[in-house]
Amino acid sequence: MKKILIIEDNSEVRENTAEIIELSNYRAITAENGKAGVELALKELPDLIVCDIMMPVLDGYGVYHSLSKHKETASIPFIFLTAKSEKADFRRGMEMGADDYVTKPFDGIELLNAIEVRLKKTELLKQQYEGPGAITEFLTTAQKTGKVQLTSPERDSYTYNKKHILYKEGQRPRVVYHVIRGKVKVSKTNDDGKEFITNISGPGDFFGYTSILEDVNYKEEAQVLEETELMLIPREDFMQLVSNDMQIAQSFIRIITRNIVEKEESLLSLAYSSLRKKVAYGLIQLCDKYKLKDESNPALNLSRENMAQSIGIATESLIRTLGDFKDEKLIDIQTGKVIILDENKLRNLPY
Repeated sequence: MKKILIIEDNSEVRENTAEIIELSNYRAITAENGKAGVELALKELPDLIVCDIMMPVLDGYGVYHSLSKHKETASIPFIFLTAKSEKADFRRGMEMGADDYVTKPFDGIELLNAIEVRLKKTELLKQQYEGPGAITEFLTTAQKTGKVQLTSPERDSYTYNKKHILYKEGQRPRVVYHVIRGKVKVSKTNDDGKEFITNISGPGDFFGYTSILEDVNYKEEAQVLEETELMLIPREDFMQLVSNDMQIAQSFIRIITRNIVEKEESLLSLAYSSLRKKVAYGLIQLCDKYKLKDESNPALNLSRENMAQSIGIATESLIRTLGDFKDEKLIDIQTGKVIILDENKLRNLPY
């Protein structure tokens, strides 16, 4: 049973609110002022807090500020109750990061709807997002629950031709890119001029956000691999989504951290793998990224040069190894596309 803390100095409103909540199969706990509410929240760790703004001892803004400083309570959904309807009050609370407002006097349905929406949002953001599409899956969920829509029919999209450079190393990031169709490679070039592809983004993917989060110039270059349609999301909108909501920010940071650890482990593994295992690992990574659901024999449509650069080997070595894999019936090659025939054996290549 979900636990809801009600912080309200008016005893009649407090008791009536608690009764409404308990009749809807939630457990209600109450506090008569802001100071008592903060103490009870830290002790009970409720699933959601409903808090009045105008209270003695410590007002609702003070309660929210205090609880946001504690790791245990910072991400608890927070709904303000207020008898005021002035825009300044709404704006101040939302700028602080509150999840919602309910204006007194309110009816039970209005309050319960607000509670239900916020609890569902919390459950969505607690999901585990793993694998190649974790960031895209999370951002898609986050914009459904947050206050900002990253992608929408109102945003303009632009079509770019093959080999178009979207940005270069050293340029200042101004947008986050969302791929509607096509493919874009993100790569780094070392002092010897050797290129290494760090990521290939396809339909549904977001890219270009790392430099915005770090507030630094691009460290890589992004180039279009085929005719591609992109939606450009202003950095301000992206930062508003991931920074103005504590739950979204914490979840996003966890996913990025996990991705970094996984990439470091993968690179370390590749450094000590044989050529065959490097190619097999690279094919599987691409397969995981682009395979359609329940697709039995996915086709990888990338140039040999780009495929080699994404794996970090010479193009000639890749071509030779692909030929070996074709002879072993692990893959097939048709009009330039690499068809995965035995995904399981590629994943578990012994040498």
